[in-house]
Amino acid sequence: MNSPSAIINKILTFSAVDGPGNRLVVFFQGCNLACLNCHNPYTMGRCNDCGDCIPHCPQQALSMDDTGTVRWDADLCSQCDTCLSVCTFSASPKTLRYSVSELLDVVQDNTPFISGITLSGGEATTQLPFILAFLTALRTNPATAALSCLVDSNGLLGKTAWQQLLPLVDGVMLDIKAWHTDQHKAITGSHNHRVKASLDQLIRSKKLAELRFLLIPSVTDFDPPPDDLLLMLRGLSPETPIRINGFQHHGVVGAAAFWPPAQSDDISRFQQVLHSAGLLNVKIPVHTEKMSLPFR
Repeated sequence: MNSPSAIINKILTFSAVDGPGNRLVVFFQGCNLACLNCHNPYTMGRCNDCGDCIPHCPQQALSMDDTGTVRWDADLCSQCDTCLSVCTFSASPKTLRYSVSELLDVVQDNTPFISGITLSGGEATTQLPFILAFLTALRTNPATAALSCLVDSNGLLGKTAWQQLLPLVDGVMLDIKAWHTDQHKAITGSHNHRVKASLDQLIRSKKLAELRFLLIPSVTDFDPPPDDLLLMLRGLSPETPIRINGFQHHGVVGAAAFWPPAQSDDISRFQQVLHSAGLLNVKIPVHTEKMSLPFR
């Protein structure tokens, strides 16, 4: 049986915003949601090698090989992102494929400088066989076994899959895009029954590392929060980390570019509601979008 490999968009070898401490972050390519507000829409799809981006590259960093696969030359690339803007599949030709051992080598090289790793995306769990194999290798390698392991997820993973993954991680940072199903589907293209089930499963397994809310004025349904959401929140430990990500326009395309950004008053109002529900560990990041640089 062949060892699984992963399609990875970027590796950030140092981050202080993707979990506690200094972390190495792996951004997996591909997502099973189609959020209108996505700050990184080029991470949703996976390149289908159509080649439409090749003639648009001003540095000629893209080419088609003899197998019909689009190839990216990182040395020629100027990171102008023209290829991302012309892609109609929300994909990127600037991805790299890693084996478990190759990614483990990257982590091991950076172990002296980090306290843990975070698997993000896109949506990391869409490449579940790889991350199960990778985390198993990470845990059994003496050089990396002490690193904390977190997954940043949209919560669409099924119950049985979570049962495979949770023993290998220290926690999951769960993103809540909207609470009501109709609103969630309007924003992401998918219902959120599985997200709510995942939240319950993570709470019961004590693997909820952080609960994240994206606040978009007049779009998301957190102002005021629905009663059933508040009921759920009151059942959490007061120490549960809660992050309010205020929507901004960085990186968004289409209709979301015209949505109102979250103001400090919007965020403070939601924070006060959370405090009233007994949740005191509420974080308000200065920058709400994921900012990262490609691994070379």
